[in-house]
Amino acid sequence: MTKKLLMSFRNADGNRVSLSIDDPRANVTDAEVKAAMQMVLDENIFDSNGGALVQIVDATIIETTKTDLDVEEA
Repeated sequence: MTKKLLMSFRNADGNRVSLSIDDPRANVTDAEVKAAMQMVLDENIFDSNGGALVQIVDATIIETTKTDLDVEEA
């Protein structure tokens, strides 16, 4: 199983822009993620095709499970 932290922002053009972080810490808190996202905005760390990131939209941790299937012919 893999986990990703997906953080979504709005840029200056009003478009949604997402940043993902692989394998976030298991006990990461809402407050820590919000503080990190606010720092991204305050420090103008990232830019997008639609301009600077200007607003926090949401954050989600996504868990993906992979199951291999045996489909080889004998």
